[in-house]
Amino acid sequence: MTQPSSQDPTQLRSYRWFGPDDMRSFGHRSRIKGMGVDDIDYQNRPVVAILNTWSELNTCHSHFRDRADEVRRGILQSGGFPVEVPVMSLGEMLMKPTTMLYRNLLAMEVEEVLRCHPIDAAVLMGGCDKTVPAMLMGAISADIPSIFLPAGPMLKGRWKNETLGSGSDVWKYWDERVAGNLCDQDWKGIENCIARSAGTCMTMGTASTMAAVTEAMGMSLGGAACVPAVFADHHRLATRTGRRAVDLAWENLKPSDILTRESIENGLMASLAIGGSTNAIVHLIAIAGRLGIELTLEHFDELSRTTPVLGDIRPGGRFLMEDFYNAGGLPALLARLSDLLHTECRTVGGVTLGEQIAGAESIDDDVIRTRDNPVSPAGGTCLLKGNLAPNGCVIKSIAADPKLLTHRGPALVFDNYPEMKAQLHDPDLDVTADSVLILRNAGPLGAPGFPEWGMLPIPKKLLQAGVRDMVRLSDARMSGTSYGTCVLHIAPESAAGGPLALVETGDPIEIDVPNRRIHWDVSDEEIDRRRQSKQLGTLLPERGYGHLYAKHVTQADRGCDFDFLEGRSPGQEPGIH
Repeated sequence: MTQPSSQDPTQLRSYRWFGPDDMRSFGHRSRIKGMGVDDIDYQNRPVVAILNTWSELNTCHSHFRDRADEVRRGILQSGGFPVEVPVMSLGEMLMKPTTMLYRNLLAMEVEEVLRCHPIDAAVLMGGCDKTVPAMLMGAISADIPSIFLPAGPMLKGRWKNETLGSGSDVWKYWDERVAGNLCDQDWKGIENCIARSAGTCMTMGTASTMAAVTEAMGMSLGGAACVPAVFADHHRLATRTGRRAVDLAWENLKPSDILTRESIENGLMASLAIGGSTNAIVHLIAIAGRLGIELTLEHFDELSRTTPVLGDIRPGGRFLMEDFYNAGGLPALLARLSDLLHTECRTVGGVTLGEQIAGAESIDDDVIRTRDNPVSPAGGTCLLKGNLAPNGCVIKSIAADPKLLTHRGPALVFDNYPEMKAQLHDPDLDVTADSVLILRNAGPLGAPGFPEWGMLPIPKKLLQAGVRDMVRLSDARMSGTSYGTCVLHIAPESAAGGPLALVETGDPIEIDVPNRRIHWDVSDEEIDRRRQSKQLGTLLPERGYGHLYAKHVTQADRGCDFDFLEGRSPGQEPGIH
């Protein structure tokens, strides 16, 4: 194969493995030929890795076996040599206690897989919640040309005459079942049709939020974030992504060339404007940290005050991802925010963000609101601080009951999830609609793994009385599909000795979202007394990944990355001897 003069095969990273006339390169070439590969297949061509998170235990990625073949087709079309490399699949629905426990493990695997192999560029195939930040974090640290292919949302669910959104409607109908308003047959009917196809949740959950953030940051092709998983458009997207990956290899366009403080801010504003998941905050802090960029909760809140919510998408709105795609998708929404964005930022598509969204048109102003008719003028997600959360906590205000955004009530404390589950529906539970439910030991260390327990269930006696929202506080996360007046990510967490560990049932708790305040109305003297009398902290697991995790994970306000992975990687290449 004759390459254009600008494409010098000796400058490819893989040339170090396959090009030289030495014994080691002979070994590399002979072993790859042992798999049936011929010289013409790989010599003088970019080696493009397809990092595939397909698994039969991950519904969101169940179509990835086919999509990998379509990516492969695109790589071959552009003269590259495709190699599929499986990496850990993080399926939120079936992994316990949470995929967040393993986000950093996948990030480490992606980094090391890219670093140690003869790879010139990579297509990162992910989608289900934690796979997106994990793969980006690993690619950033390896700093090898990479492009992200999102799994895409599943189709809208349908039950009787109801349009169903996964997650959000599960919570809603479960409350009705607990209240005694939904029979076994109807519950089974919803179970059979709420997840209608392959793909991620069709609400604006964490998966679609992070796909949108990735596109806004410039790490996927324009329009990639919300193509439904089973649409023909998604097949074509996979092939286009493969073709573009070959170009990235020749251009040596690395994540460090794309991702800057400004592109991170674009991702933040996109997350806010779509009414995105609170989990995006933790992941963006970790992604920025891998770039050596400090991103604080305060900066997030500053942008929150000035970024309107234009995406009318569940759980903070009315529509689903399929509707968002049909309305013009993320490019159309970003075009309406172009004056707020850093449009000069580069993208993996080879154009600036401004060029990528130029001419994007909104088809439906109900789904993608205009600037003069937003879902909310600002503040879809807010930072709170106070003596209960010295390092901050967050609340998704657009998914909460407006009447509860300023509230004072007595605490009802559960020490852990099993205790809450055992006691919550006790008819004798001393609880009212004014109570503030508190779950502790649910953070990065306490659970462990920072699970999505933050949307605490409402007690059965209150559901039967018609209550459908109340103030809930925890050091946990909640699913992006969740809703309600839930204060999350309290930092430092209780297991790390944070103030939440000292709260007792009956203590007055106050939240004031407009003024970004959370207050535990107990005297400093009483807090000191409790601290002296209570043993704080948690025991480290004795072995394995759990020990590594507990010893090195940071708190929510720092992104829950491992402390030894923060900052730019030195980018050391493996030696070849």
